[in-house]
Amino acid sequence: MANLRSHRNWFFLVSLFLSLSQKVICYQYKVGDLDSWGIPTSANPQIYTKWSKYHNIRIGDQLLFFYPPSQDSVIQVTEESHNSCNLKDPILYMNNGNSLFNITKNGVFFFTSGEKGHCEKKQKIRISVGNETAFSPSYGPSALPDSASSPSYPTVFGSIPAPPSSSPSLGLSVFIAAGIGFVASSFLSGMM
Repeated sequence: MANLRSHRNWFFLVSLFLSLSQKVICYQYKVGDLDSWGIPTSANPQIYTKWSKYHNIRIGDQLLFFYPPSQDSVIQVTEESHNSCNLKDPILYMNNGNSLFNITKNGVFFFTSGEKGHCEKKQKIRISVGNETAFSPSYGPSALPDSASSPSYPTVFGSIPAPPSSSPSLGLSVFIAAGIGFVASSFLSGMM
């Protein structure tokens, strides 16, 4: 009987491992890619609108704001403060030059520079996570030039990853693993 219990425990652990071995991938995105976090240039004034459009941010991902700490900062603000460039009472203030923001829930997140005058020069970004729309009214698709159909700048971490398809292959693999586990369990039980 003790031998049967050890086989059942082994089967349970293998089944648990197979069911939990689903693919989990989180990314760290450098906001602005090569341009980092700073006042947009006249050559690329819509960089943050384009950037947020072409990055599919998900729960578990991180946003990296990279900037010279003596010259800039980043603050998380409300939508109203984002639209009006109000720097008072931020939700979160980061000023170390290598600021990470962890995405822990779906929703819309608003960031701007904490330095006076930078927000008015379009150093602000709206990040949508989940089913939220990617653009605010002031930065809608009509505000983008026709050349915005693809990013005009290279990305630091390679090509932008394509979102996983919603194919049933993951559910099927779990079902197959459970079936194999059931057959193996039945076989081992029959041997005892």
